[in-house]
Amino acid sequence: QLVESGGGSVQAGGSLTLSCAISGFTRGRYCMAWFHQAPGKERERVATINSDANSIYYSDSVKGRFTITLHNAQKTAYLQMARLQPEDTAMYYCAAKYGDCEFDAVRYDAWGQGTQVTVS
Repeated sequence: QLVESGGGSVQAGGSLTLSCAISGFTRGRYCMAWFHQAPGKERERVATINSDANSIYYSDSVKGRFTITLHNAQKTAYLQMARLQPEDTAMYYCAAKYGDCEFDAVRYDAWGQGTQVTVS
């Protein structure tokens, strides 16, 4: 089970940090991911990190502005978002799967409920 928090409304240029509390995923290596979905668009991968924290991915649209971290002891993943732009407005979801990180959302086994980020 994944539970997100930290969304909200912010002006362009501002920052937000999203959190994802993780229950389970105790059977070896796993991947944490953040996706976003804007109205009328497909769910897109934003960032991923594996549980060893030695493989991190960012989409081109957020590279240099967003930072994904995973605190295994706290069982919490974070997405720090800086220099937010109106095009970042979307519902943000955290997701998890065992094994390697993957591009396709259907490969992920667990999803959070989503948290809205609105940039004006």
